[in-house]
Amino acid sequence: MLRWLFRLVVLLVLVLPLALALLVWMAVDNTPLVASRAALTPAHIERAKLLLQRNDPRRMRPGVLRTIVVSESDLDLAGNYAASLYARGSARIVLRDGAATVRATFELPANPLGRYINVDAALAETQNLPRVEQLRIGRVPVPAFICNWLARQGLERLQGSAKYSAAADVVKQVSTRDGMLKVTFEWNDAAAGQIKSVLVPADEQARWQAYQARLVELTSGASRALTLDALLLPMLELAAQRAQSSSATVENRAALIVLAFYINGKGLAALVPSARSWPLPPGRRITLAGRTDFPQHFTISAALAATAGSPLADAVGLYKELDDARTGSGFSFSDIAADRAGTRFGAMATASETDAAKLRGKLARGLTEADLVPDVRDLPEFLPEAEFKRRYGGIGQPAYQKMVAEIERRTAALPLYQ
Repeated sequence: MLRWLFRLVVLLVLVLPLALALLVWMAVDNTPLVASRAALTPAHIERAKLLLQRNDPRRMRPGVLRTIVVSESDLDLAGNYAASLYARGSARIVLRDGAATVRATFELPANPLGRYINVDAALAETQNLPRVEQLRIGRVPVPAFICNWLARQGLERLQGSAKYSAAADVVKQVSTRDGMLKVTFEWNDAAAGQIKSVLVPADEQARWQAYQARLVELTSGASRALTLDALLLPMLELAAQRAQSSSATVENRAALIVLAFYINGKGLAALVPSARSWPLPPGRRITLAGRTDFPQHFTISAALAATAGSPLADAVGLYKELDDARTGSGFSFSDIAADRAGTRFGAMATASETDAAKLRGKLARGLTEADLVPDVRDLPEFLPEAEFKRRYGGIGQPAYQKMVAEIERRTAALPLYQ
């Protein structure tokens, strides 16, 4: 008996590592299954904005079934962008009646096994949530019953949790028809707080609270008018102090988010319900290059670049300018400059620990308004849509691209961004 047990232990010790190594080798590929990359445009941002407006939870009555309908192209773009953002990957989503195919490729760091992890999944519609019909990771087939069992166990745990049960019961059915994804859900008041608690972990909430407290200190004893650098520099100095026991990129990101919410007149309670009890910084007139709109453009683009990547920040800033051309103050290349400068700043502050250290060294020498945005007083502003198209032909046209290239040249010439 002991001899049999000894042989079994030896077999497990020798075979299991070899089996795991074989599975890892089979899961890694040298060629991507999906090679396309996400390319956000203002039209995509506008459709997403309309979708969110139509399904704003604040306008929903609890207990009423609602349905969100998303086209295959928009769903594919969202999946592709998410894969690109979070895992240096790309994705392809194809909808069929009652089914969907999801393929994704994720790029790996340099290693001797291969460059990519390829995922190929087939999902089928049910009376409730979809079930996995097939899953393959590289050359490794994963039994569908294991995937579905794990999904059921996870959902049951969430539904039985006092912390997440309301959020787990929101989605009632997911179906696909005529190239459209339909998600039927029932909103409830408790779900909002539970979802937000997942989106913003407790340690991140504590981090935001620390930066909001610093904002209260900076604004409470100040005059009613402040320049952006008077807030940005001390906020990032606090980030540098906190980074000694944390991560510089994480701390910079938190500082930029809190500053962006303050300057753009949004309360952090929109994302973190507990922020309703935090001390609020008094309202102040914040300027950059003598303008009150530049700080808004700069900080929101910096926060977006820090959290979602430069492509999204650029697209949102561009959408804002196109919307102004149609209904507001008109298209402004100077606002685009503030957007691009903010995007560059946010990306530089959070790209890596090395970049964050370089920024910290530059800020140690001081910061002025002229360091943040280039001189844009000669750039065209307040262009109605018809005039914008007449003079520049529209987004992507040569005349427009020439103006954007000039904005990029001026921004890149600033010592802070070199």
